[in-house]
Amino acid sequence: MTSVEFPDSLADVLAGVQRMIRRRLSVGLTAPPLRGAQVELLRLVSARPGIRVSDAAKELYLAGNSVSTLVNELARAGYLRRETDPADHRAVLLVPTYAATSRLADWEARHSALVREQVARLTEEERAALAAALPALRRLALNLREEVEAA
Repeated sequence: MTSVEFPDSLADVLAGVQRMIRRRLSVGLTAPPLRGAQVELLRLVSARPGIRVSDAAKELYLAGNSVSTLVNELARAGYLRRETDPADHRAVLLVPTYAATSRLADWEARHSALVREQVARLTEEERAALAAALPALRRLALNLREEVEAA
């Protein structure tokens, strides 16, 4: 593989792994599957209850109107509650519902189990190669984050 082909192949593989994980996790769900951006927003709101929509948009690197759309979808589904900010009555704070907390706990447990199961199917050499690649992948993610923040 040439140095020109490698970055494209890496991007394709990373996207493909993420897509397959989402598809596998949607099998057997009784509720409609959540899209990646919905899960990201729910995870953020669960980690930081009371976050403002504008702060969530910044944290997720999404446009404010995109996050507002996600909030509307998740509120209709019963996963988010909007509360008025006591410090600024014009602002809205996002709070996860019990249904969101429960759904996320289930998603995280299934996600973790799926990845562990699939990693266990790899050879020892393949697992070692992936483990050795983690620092470089973390650096890649950090570089991308820094560039987005600088823009």
